[in-house]
Amino acid sequence: MSVRVDAWVWAVRLAKTRSQATTACKAGHVRVNDATAKPAQAVNIGDVVRVRLHGFDRIYRVVGLATRRGSAAEAALLYDDLTPPAPPRVERPATVIRDPGAGRPTKRDRRDIDRLRGFAR
Repeated sequence: MSVRVDAWVWAVRLAKTRSQATTACKAGHVRVNDATAKPAQAVNIGDVVRVRLHGFDRIYRVVGLATRRGSAAEAALLYDDLTPPAPPRVERPATVIRDPGAGRPTKRDRRDIDRLRGFAR
């Protein structure tokens, strides 16, 4: 038995609607066994489906087939997630608080600078 790839992507909740799943297939964001998938391509148990979601590639192995959309718990039983873990996030250094007077000159400071340069008013 096999299922259309767009129906499977929708049934396992990788796309919110069936039309979004079809559009993703047409745009080339869905690959089955490393080949770009058309919406009507058949998916069988054991196939590897690669889906580009929100700028990241997700890799799934088909464990079960479904044509109707069930609960999230049921959908999780239909695939194995083979996506490698994301690289660790790089922590930014804490915001440096400047010492008073180390930033932009105040109006008073600018007047003093002008006076030193000989631009006194």
